[in-house]
Amino acid sequence: MRRRWIFLAPLAIGGLLLFIAIGGEVVQQLWNWLLPPLFGWRQITFWQAFGILALCRILFGGSGWHRSGRSNFRRRMQERWEHMTPEERERFQQGWRGRCGFGPSTGEKQG
Repeated sequence: MRRRWIFLAPLAIGGLLLFIAIGGEVVQQLWNWLLPPLFGWRQITFWQAFGILALCRILFGGSGWHRSGRSNFRRRMQERWEHMTPEERERFQQGWRGRCGFGPSTGEKQG
């Protein structure tokens, strides 16, 4: 097993470097092709493009290789919803409507 890692580690590092190079180059080319003519912004270098790519990864997260935790949230909420009685479901919906601004206004009386 250890011998396998000796061969896979350089391939993984090479793949990561290739991904960085291609990603940075794509961002740079798209930026320099679109934004200077459209908005009059300056052209950027490869390293600036790589920085933009890294910033987007930090801000928006995910590489696309793994599923986000939101799907787990939806699954858990679906399970909870299925175990609720109709009265509990109605209370839950009313609570969310009130929080999101869809409930009765403050001047109206609830029945």
